Formats: sequence, structure tokens, C-alpha cells
Amino acid sequence: MERMHGEGEVDHLERPSPLTDKEKVMIQDSWGKVYQNCDDAGVAILVRLFVNFPSSKQFFSQFKDIEDQEELEKSQQLRKHARRVMNGYNAVVESLDNSEKMVSVLRVVGKAHALRHNVEPAYFKILNDVILEVLAEAFSDVMTPEVAAAWTKLFASLYCTITAVYEELGWKKHSASTG
Repeated sequence: MERMHGEGEVDHLERPSPLTDKEKVMIQDSWGKVYQNCDDAGVAILVRLFVNFPSSKQFFSQFKDIEDQEELEKSQQLRKHARRVMNGYNAVVESLDNSEKMVSVLRVVGKAHALRHNVEPAYFKILNDVILEVLAEAFSDVMTPEVAAAWTKLFASLYCTITAVYEELGWKKHSASTG
């Protein structure tokens, strides 16, 4: 059964300690291997998100009614969005040494998802967890426990930044919008 924690609320989390140089290198090296297969990895991540958390499809009018996993995988709209998601994460990974640039990227993403798409911030944590799960399976040679721990720390930081953007916007769950 799908479970949403803090649904409709912005979680208040303590910001994790900054990434070490070693953690940044591990993330960038592992991402380089993942990003070589950007389209397939992105589709696998979104399909897993939609299969494991079907309520996440409500934000996508183009494929919210597609139930069949194979049909989802073939959806051109899903492939396009998967590419955008992967490019967003790529921008973050590329800016690990430039916190201002990273925050700028996350502000754009946070504002769009809060104001235009009405996405609860909890979905960012869910997506990050799904990414870790998919990468651990698809890139097991790269995603060692140490690398996964670095990614977990990065994702906690990203989630804190995104939720801060939502808080700045005074975001409240507007409705059970389906589109």
C-alpha cells in the first residue's frame, strides 16, 4: 500500500552536513556512469515511481491514466519528462562545487513544482528514494554502500533546499488537483 508521510505539509528537517570532497567525487563518478544511459535510467526511475507510488501519476495529465507498465515505458511524454528529470539531476551533480548554482537550479524546480504543478514536497523524498533503489539495482557495480551513503546525504540536502523553497512560497496543498 502506498504511504505518504506528512502529506500536504512541508517537512522540517535538519540540514545534513556538507558533502566532503571525497563524497562529491564519488557522486560525480557514479553519476557519470548513470548519465551515459540517461534515457533508460530516467524511464526506469519514473516507471518505478509510478508503479510503487501510483498517486504520483496524478500530476501528469499525459500519462496519469496509463496503467500498463510496458505502455508507460513506451510513452514518448514519459521519455521526455524522464530526460528533463535526469538533466535536472545532472545540473545538480555538475554544480556540487558551486552551491549558489545548485540552489538556483533547485529554486527553479521547487517553484515550478509548488506553484505550477501543485506537487506535495514529500514526492521529492519519494523520488530520491526510488532513484537510489533503481541505481542500486541497475548499477550495482557503481553503487557501493559508501557511494549510496554519499547519494543519501546529497538527497537529504536537496530535499531540505526544496522544502525551504516551498516554505518561502508559503506553500499549502491547494487541492487534490489531477492535472
